[in-house]
Amino acid sequence: MPPLAVAGPQAFRIRRLAEVLTAECFLRYTLHMLAPYAVAHSRGRRHPEPAHPYRKDFQRDRDRVIHSRAFRRLEAKTQVFTRRYSDHFRNRLTHTIEVAQISRTIAAQLGLNVDLVEALALVHDIGHPPFGHAGEKALDSAMRRHGLSFDHNLHALRIVEDFELRYAAFRGLNLTFEVREGIIKHSRDYDVAEYPELAEYMLDSRPPLEAQLIDATDEIAYTTADLDDGFEARLLALDQIKEAVPVFARFSGDVEKIYPEAPKKLQFNEVLRRVLDRWVGDLIQNTRAQIEDACNPGRPRPGKAGVDARPYTIGLDDVRACPQRLVLLSSEMETERRETKEFLYQNLYFSTALEPEKDDAERVITELFNLWMKQPEKLPSSYQEKAAQEPLARIVCDYIAGMTDNFIYEQYEKYCENV
Repeated sequence: MPPLAVAGPQAFRIRRLAEVLTAECFLRYTLHMLAPYAVAHSRGRRHPEPAHPYRKDFQRDRDRVIHSRAFRRLEAKTQVFTRRYSDHFRNRLTHTIEVAQISRTIAAQLGLNVDLVEALALVHDIGHPPFGHAGEKALDSAMRRHGLSFDHNLHALRIVEDFELRYAAFRGLNLTFEVREGIIKHSRDYDVAEYPELAEYMLDSRPPLEAQLIDATDEIAYTTADLDDGFEARLLALDQIKEAVPVFARFSGDVEKIYPEAPKKLQFNEVLRRVLDRWVGDLIQNTRAQIEDACNPGRPRPGKAGVDARPYTIGLDDVRACPQRLVLLSSEMETERRETKEFLYQNLYFSTALEPEKDDAERVITELFNLWMKQPEKLPSSYQEKAAQEPLARIVCDYIAGMTDNFIYEQYEKYCENV
């Protein structure tokens, strides 16, 4: 029997109903998969928007971040090494993608909202200036000479709230509350007395586990990646790493027995895979334990002799009220990570080989900052207009922080090299 032919407005209504029912069924399925302490729904957007027929709120946030200009610029921003070393080394964008991959894996194991986690991972470094951490330090120093400061988390919030212009109805990306909260709170706490402009983000409460996860995976991702790039750049030697990083030495012995004939670089890769897997596995297990033991909702743990044994399910409100963050490595693994990070600081980040690049970053940013402070008429017209409403130093900072490594060098050649 042929299907019923329906045309005109009735057909449109039927298709629309099918879309809504499909989206609702998908949402119910997703919520069933979430742990009770996960973020199930958004508090909403600054500018209300109708629900999308087949994308959930945090999926839309993820997509908006990916399609933003600031996200694309990450491809040309330094992570640790500039391209004079190799096109194969991480940049700010590839690092972001690695953080997102690790975060999604862990979030799924913990029953967290994977869509929210992915959006937060992709946006977490969007506020970084050119030249990596050297650039951030130089820009903050320039700002402090004017009684201000630079914080890449707060700059990221300015980007998604104001600088991105993609929609006719509002400025910025109009991201959900949870993503905006996670941008500023994923890696540090802010005092509402010092930052009253951030009061709406519940500064006296912990961020959800989805946001806490980003800071932990960021640390794991860049620690292992920087070992990889440092070895590839021949700034770190295999024996040097094994001598100073016990966890690496321990796995090296195992790998050399399994693959005695493999090239050193492939042996190195096998060791690094095991270190990464060890830390990720521990983060999953220890976070589960922290959720059960450290998050005290005010009632004794159920099932213990002599106490209230009524079922109690830890929820998002309990996570927010917890006195400390819960997404943590165990003490043993945290010691390993800190040992590795300290090794990187001593032998890579502050190495003499990278010193010229850090000096370049400081010189370029400082001279351009001073130039535009003295001659704001050389700023683009849109930034000159903003300077009428905010301190000039903040506007100059915003302009520099949004630049790629390539573009800031072009500006330096244009304005400073012949001065």
